[in-house]
Amino acid sequence: MASSRDIHAQVTDRILAQIEQGVRPWVRPWSTGGLGPVRPLRSTGERYRGINTLILWDAADLAGHTAPTWITFKQAIEAGGHVRKGETGTIVVYASTFSRSVEDQATGDSVEAEIPFLKTYSVFNVEQCDGLPAALTAKPTPASEPQRVDAAEAFVANTGATLISGGDTAFYSHSHDVVAMPARQAFTSAEAFYSTLLHELVHWSGADTRLKRTFGQRFADTAYAREELVAELGAAFLCADLGIEASPREDHAAYLEHWIGVLKEDKRAVFQAARFASQASDYLHGLQAPAVAAAA
Repeated sequence: MASSRDIHAQVTDRILAQIEQGVRPWVRPWSTGGLGPVRPLRSTGERYRGINTLILWDAADLAGHTAPTWITFKQAIEAGGHVRKGETGTIVVYASTFSRSVEDQATGDSVEAEIPFLKTYSVFNVEQCDGLPAALTAKPTPASEPQRVDAAEAFVANTGATLISGGDTAFYSHSHDVVAMPARQAFTSAEAFYSTLLHELVHWSGADTRLKRTFGQRFADTAYAREELVAELGAAFLCADLGIEASPREDHAAYLEHWIGVLKEDKRAVFQAARFASQASDYLHGLQAPAVAAAA
């Protein structure tokens, strides 16, 4: 089983290799099998979060899997099936903590501290298994384009964010707490429009009155690039939830070099960005009316 240090390096190196080729790995895999974008799912139907989303998207892309559901060896047996002989699992991570006595720097006393660490375990796509019930192997039915647009429109409206239209750039203004977007007709498609808008809403979610997202003084020099990576990943997660294919923004191509620098310097950066992106997507989902949230 890989150590947490190994998994940080393995995942980061894989993502780095793709970015260096001009590929954004959180965009590429979603048209596999004609299903459109979809988040990886646990056997319970719960969405994977954070870095596991990127790990499993990448694994599905490499192997050509079109089913979204992933399962452990034991879960496959408990469901009445089994993993086929010779199949290789994909390592995913689970964040946990352990208690350790440390010295309080202020008082010199011994205190208990919670130390975070990553556990790793293997999962298999249901297409690597035989004998599983149909409920686990079923693939989602894509919604029609009008349905996807309606769902995206409702999702955005329910956030309550103040939107202004016009101009030739999309951005979130911290000082005015508004999201500015070019006119809809300036976009090549509805999906390009909502992909961009969701990116800016992830920025909006990080405001001091909401998630208060910061990277700390240690990362002050790279904070802007890190925030852009959070917005890229958060928009990708939301696009997948809403059945929209994310459209890479040409005006963000320059960030690729910045992200390469950040990831080479800090093997944990993409894990942090994916965690923040999941927090942002969860926050925006939490603003939805029950019917919209259930459909997402």
